[in-house]
Amino acid sequence: MEARGTGRVATIVAIDALDDADLEAWHRLRRANATFDSPYFHPEFARAVHESGPRVDVIIERDEEGVRSLFAGHRVGSVFRPVGWPGADFQGPIGRGDEPIDARRLVRAAGMRAMAFDHLLEIPGFEPWIESRRESPYVSVEGGLEAYLGRATKSGRDNMGQARRKANKAQAEHGELRFDAESTDANLLDAVIALKRARYVATGARDYFAAPERIALLHRLLRTKVDGFAGVLSAVHVGPRLLAAHFGMRSGGVLHWWFPVYDPELASFSPGWVLLRELTAAAPELGLTRIDLGRGDDEYKRRAKTGQTIVCQGYVAESRVALATHRVETALHALASRSSLPRRIRRIVRKR
Repeated sequence: MEARGTGRVATIVAIDALDDADLEAWHRLRRANATFDSPYFHPEFARAVHESGPRVDVIIERDEEGVRSLFAGHRVGSVFRPVGWPGADFQGPIGRGDEPIDARRLVRAAGMRAMAFDHLLEIPGFEPWIESRRESPYVSVEGGLEAYLGRATKSGRDNMGQARRKANKAQAEHGELRFDAESTDANLLDAVIALKRARYVATGARDYFAAPERIALLHRLLRTKVDGFAGVLSAVHVGPRLLAAHFGMRSGGVLHWWFPVYDPELASFSPGWVLLRELTAAAPELGLTRIDLGRGDDEYKRRAKTGQTIVCQGYVAESRVALATHRVETALHALASRSSLPRRIRRIVRKR
């Protein structure tokens, strides 16, 4: 597909059809704008998603100066969704500086009727399509633990202090505490996934790993170390027991906190805080400057954060009819979440 505008042309190609010049443009645009330093914007993430199952296409917008923007994602039915959907915590086209991007031109280039997003950065040109904004907290870990304690809130400092005491107590009761910042153990990753799935069941949340390609994605990422991008598996053991672990991704100095887990039988030892403390302390050696915690209102994120990024939810429609239909469906789903409705009606609405 192709969409033309004032001196601009947008086309869409499969990620494995990109040539070297387009990949270099991708890297160049990222290097020029720290907004896109998250691993979600690295081409190796998009490639790993593509090679794990779901096809990834890239919308490329060009002008007389060359590649102006790139946006990796999936064509799902008639809607274009950002790469990694629904597990991508940062989304958006990678563009030049503050130049606005015509969102509708991207929709036309993809041959779709609409584009949906739920973790979009505040990209110039997308403002008319944003329906809501939320905070995505992060922890600045440059300089390690002491530097973090100097910039953290009182709550963050208190919890890090408590984590040190809880780690000592866990060690006294269960054995030596061992921290592995960059494990390559595929069996450990399987244990992380199993604990995460058990947590989904316990909380009634949708099982992200019900789709086998998502398990394959994590294993592929664990084996990936290219151009400063890598899957990162970290764990804290006490004696023979796994206290807490985390699987995420890094790009340069930025680590994305993606799938943290802990042994529920050891919950009294504040395992998540122990793991976060160990990672923060090891940050200088690991070359980390920031840990993105992802969108959410979890208490530990509010306490640990040193700042936040704004991410947006919204919908870009090629026609007024498509936009109106989306808004009606959104209203119906919101209605379905109200517990006062009869269960049968809620079930019918949610199937829409």
